[in-house]
Amino acid sequence: MGQEQRSWRAPPPRLLRPWAKRKEMMRMTRTAERILFLDFDGVLHDENVLFHPKRGIFMNTPGRVLFEWTPILEELLAPYPEVAIVLSTSWVRVRGFSFARSRLSPMLQSRVIGATFHSRYMHPVAFGHLPRGVQVSDDMLRRGPKSWFALDDDDFGWPAWCRDNLIKTNGHMGISEPKTQYAIQEMLKRL
Repeated sequence: MGQEQRSWRAPPPRLLRPWAKRKEMMRMTRTAERILFLDFDGVLHDENVLFHPKRGIFMNTPGRVLFEWTPILEELLAPYPEVAIVLSTSWVRVRGFSFARSRLSPMLQSRVIGATFHSRYMHPVAFGHLPRGVQVSDDMLRRGPKSWFALDDDDFGWPAWCRDNLIKTNGHMGISEPKTQYAIQEMLKRL
């Protein structure tokens, strides 16, 4: 009698917390007709950002500061007041939604309608293991905007059907790069 060898694997952690009710999460999700999914690191400032329990979040590139390119995004979005922002940055998972939103300028804060991660409904470890593109596409499907695009320096794992909506930035230049600004202007015209 041969014995079958089985390898045991732990089940993957659930994305939704066990007590989360999908209908409640859908009801609590704010939406808009036009949405920008916004990453911070590598978009609004250099990607070399670190977190230390005592020091907090800090820029680790000499001569660079956090959110140094925020005025560029404000200027690009100014002609489009109907474009809302959903935060797709790891800052929300690490420090919380209110903290992440508060780091933006008042003009950008007023556009923020939510984040791809919601601590009440989602398991942070499981969510953190999802590629950014999956995080964004899942949130986009929940919100159901007429049009959307994402600014991110990470293009790994983006589903093929939504890659045309991603403007991939250079992690060290972010939106300060002229070709990226042009791509954003063109995307905004099409929304």
